[in-house]
Amino acid sequence: MKPFDLPTPFSDRITRWLVTCFSAILLFLSGIQPVAAITQTAATESASLSSESFVATAVKRVGDAVVRIDTERTITRNVPDLLYDDPLFRGFFGPDTFQRIPQQERLSGQGSGFIVDSSGYILTNAHVVNQADRVTVTLKDGRHFDGTVEGSDELTDLAVVKIDADNENLPVAFLGDSNRVDVGDWAIAVGNPLGLDNTVTLGIVSTLKRSSATVGIPDKRLDFIQTDAAINPGNSGGPLLNSQGEVIGINTAIRADAMGIGFAIPINKAKSIQGQLARGERIAHPYLGIQIADLTPEMAKRNNDDPNASMIIPEVSGVLVIRVLPNTPAANAGLRRGDVITAIDEQRFDTANQLQSYVDQARIGQRLRLNLKRGDQTQTVTVKAAELDLDA
Repeated sequence: MKPFDLPTPFSDRITRWLVTCFSAILLFLSGIQPVAAITQTAATESASLSSESFVATAVKRVGDAVVRIDTERTITRNVPDLLYDDPLFRGFFGPDTFQRIPQQERLSGQGSGFIVDSSGYILTNAHVVNQADRVTVTLKDGRHFDGTVEGSDELTDLAVVKIDADNENLPVAFLGDSNRVDVGDWAIAVGNPLGLDNTVTLGIVSTLKRSSATVGIPDKRLDFIQTDAAINPGNSGGPLLNSQGEVIGINTAIRADAMGIGFAIPINKAKSIQGQLARGERIAHPYLGIQIADLTPEMAKRNNDDPNASMIIPEVSGVLVIRVLPNTPAANAGLRRGDVITAIDEQRFDTANQLQSYVDQARIGQRLRLNLKRGDQTQTVTVKAAELDLDA
């Protein structure tokens, strides 16, 4: 071997290294990037694109179907004659001489909604359109339509509005599945809050199945989606979207003091009664006629240890009956204040919300077998679910 000769394997490695370097130089001079550089650049551009556009993409998918709903209604107030305020005339002629004059006043309101059918059906909140004499629907592209409230249900705060859009090209929202929503998912609220059209706010789903009673709205029967996406007056009736642009809820701004917290009606609840509302049918809500509260053995013991307690409560887990309304199915079946319901149709309940949800799923006229503790005794009572009359 000559003094400067290298071993063959080592010489081969040097040769391959020189060829690689020379090839890279030629590629650089010709404007062609190496494969690794191209892959890295594409990945960077793709990451930048996805992080920049998922909210915009979701909103574009549904945004054209979101509408503004303006309402007007007339109320009548009885305003006294001006002379009625004069004590001299009132004292001389008597308090019943001057008539109160009926005076009409026009009130306006605004909310949001979204088109769910190309024939012109729109979902919104019941409180947006309740008692409205006139409903005007404005699309994102500026088109205006007169709307008709086809159906409304106060307990679920849902309503369907119809616009006459023959031969019009109406955009339609994509409805998702609220049963597949998880805590921590993206939540995008779209609507017209405070009169500001086409507004989008972003947050996450902070909790699920937040009952209306827990929220402080006892006149509703709902389990809300709770979100930290801003929902303000005017957002009511607009869609709550997931990251794919599917409607998972209907925004409802019904708590003025809910700072940083918004609530939405799950879209599956709306889908279950949407057809009935569109046909103008009344939504039947079963009820028993009791006011109830959660009960644990610890809570019952604290009550029983209080010498001023108004009653002794069985120290068990269940649902405490705190009031039985007169002339109701519960009263007719013999339920009493202080009873503790532990199960219905052999299904156990530990919370009032669970019991209420079970009753909500019952049929009008269905007989429910209630297992309850009354003092030291265990009893079974059958209650026939009746339809709740909101006008009573």
